[in-house]
Formats: sequence, structure tokens, C-alpha cells
Amino acid sequence: MEAQQSVSYQDDLIEFLEKPEAAAAYIEAILEEKNVEAELLPLALSNIVEARGGLIQLSELAKLDYEKLKNSLSKTGGEEVYLLVALLDALGFQLQIGVKSDRSILKSESNMENCESQISSLRSA
Repeated sequence: MEAQQSVSYQDDLIEFLEKPEAAAAYIEAILEEKNVEAELLPLALSNIVEARGGLIQLSELAKLDYEKLKNSLSKTGGEEVYLLVALLDALGFQLQIGVKSDRSILKSESNMENCESQISSLRSA
């Protein structure tokens, strides 16, 4: 008789989050939480990065942005993000997370240039 192997919750979660639609729904659900624990948003983002192949799959610019965001969230717990969500809600709007048709954030020669130009244009706006 073979011993049954157990799969950890974390392993199941990461496998589930490998599906882009599942990852989008997961982060959207985190953003909709009320009275959220400070660690929840940074942990959710970390889980999604892991499910998408880890930092090694991100462009250098995306890695820097992720590290800056992670540092900021460790100080504030994402308070400013949740304030934005609450304000939008009060104004009759909601923040939605969707899957991009162009996944330029993932590492590749042609996509990396596209991602960097998109982020640069956003920063200069």
C-alpha cells in the first residue's frame, strides 16, 4: 500500500495562480477585503510573482518596481492602495484587475523593450 502524498496549501495556491485569470481574481479579491491585515497585499503579490515563474521571469525594470513596491508595502501595509479602493467605491467606481492580452512584463528581448517603454511613458506622464 502506497503512502498518500500530501500537497501543501502553498503549493496548491501557487499552482492555481499559474492561471492568469485566477491570479487576477485573487489580487482583485485581496483589494476588495475590508479590515485587511497589513501582510496580506505584499504576500498576495509575492505569491503571484512566484506563480509567474519568480523574479527571474521579470524584466530588470519590473524587478526594480517590484522591489520598490514591496519595500513601500512593508512600511504601510498597502494603506494607500486600500484608501484608493475605498475612495473609488465611495465615488461609485471599482478597481478591476484583468489579464493583459500582451504579457510584456515577462522577460524576453522584444517584450522587455516594450515593457520598459510603457513604464517610462507612465513615469513621465
